[in-house]
Amino acid sequence: MSIFKKFGPLLQSLRPFQWLKNLSVFAAILFNGKLLDRDLLSKTVLAFIIFCLLSSASYLVNDIVDIPYDRLHPRKKHRPIARGDLSQRTAAATAFFLIVLSFILASSLSFGFFILMVAFLILHLSYSFYLKKIVILDILSISFSFILRTLGGEMATGYHLPIWLMFTVVFLSLFIASGKRLSELVSTGKKTRPSLSGYTENLLNFYSSVFSVATLISYSLFAYLAEPPKFTHPGGVNFLVKNMPYLIGRKWLMITVFPVIFGIMRYSQLVFEKQRGERPEILLASDIPLLSVVVSWGLLLVLVIYGL
Repeated sequence: MSIFKKFGPLLQSLRPFQWLKNLSVFAAILFNGKLLDRDLLSKTVLAFIIFCLLSSASYLVNDIVDIPYDRLHPRKKHRPIARGDLSQRTAAATAFFLIVLSFILASSLSFGFFILMVAFLILHLSYSFYLKKIVILDILSISFSFILRTLGGEMATGYHLPIWLMFTVVFLSLFIASGKRLSELVSTGKKTRPSLSGYTENLLNFYSSVFSVATLISYSLFAYLAEPPKFTHPGGVNFLVKNMPYLIGRKWLMITVFPVIFGIMRYSQLVFEKQRGERPEILLASDIPLLSVVVSWGLLLVLVIYGL
């Protein structure tokens, strides 16, 4: 119990639920049909761990900077640093250690990935101290953070994503960020975040609508224009190639558009009707319909791309 009381607040401040965002680093090998390549998978797992370490360090810094605002927030006032269960000195020392460790690990992957991690840290520190206070730039910063995570997967493996899939990442992250600000504005008002004074519900509703449509269009174009899967995964019997050769060459990625449509609709319902978009990672993990459609989408991708 004493160990938990000592390390529990620190673990909570690292925000392990937020690590779900870092799963986007797997996009490069997933969509290029290399998920079963052990070498590339190990590099991607390491990249994921590095992003988790570095993002947790930025969360600690952010919580230190945000103490005055967090104490005014009905939920954030219970964060360990805001309520005094974790000292600012301990949080700062832990953040420094995580930054150094993540940079050491990043340099073992490649110089390009190391530079990307430096850019990721600069973005998050800029956001904590400055960008989150500026209207529009705060939303764009959140979106750019997702883009860097996706690029991290490319940098770690050398495999790139199609342009329309990258646009999907851009617009989806903007959609999520707009929904986050909308939920914050409706639930807590403008006193807990300076940038909210520059937004109205109508403006954020407009942003969310535009970005949700752009997400659907971009992903649909990706699914339609993507090259048919080549079914070259090692060691197994390819059921589709062996038993249903007439399926080869079809635009089967188009079937993954339907769960994306449902996912956008469900997420919009939770944001617009229930104002639950303030913590997207918690929403994804706790809402059964939304989680189910994400899992279904993933299974369909694996089926189509890898022909299992």
